[in-house]
Amino acid sequence: MRFRCKAKDCAAILKPFGLVPITCLELANICRKVGFPPDVLNVLIGLGLKVMIILAYHPNVDKIAFTRSNTIGSMIMEAAAQMVKPVSLELDRKSPIILFEDQEYEKSQ
Repeated sequence: MRFRCKAKDCAAILKPFGLVPITCLELANICRKVGFPPDVLNVLIGLGLKVMIILAYHPNVDKIAFTRSNTIGSMIMEAAAQMVKPVSLELDRKSPIILFEDQEYEKSQ
């Protein structure tokens, strides 16, 4: 099975939290094995703000989505605004998760 991008030159850069990149590297490996075209999914590994600010200023990056702290999110938003680039922020260290039906969890108030 071969996959085709719906938009020409469409690619994604995934920048995981610097201390735990293994899951994202495995995702990229699976995508390669199932036939994703080269460079459609890119994993960028690095620590901290420097990497995100570089992405926010880069002219070939069309959109930034960020999940983590308010402080870094504000800095990314300022950098992206100078390039008139759309930004999606999920702040206050709230990370998206998937809960399965058999998963036990406590609902926070």
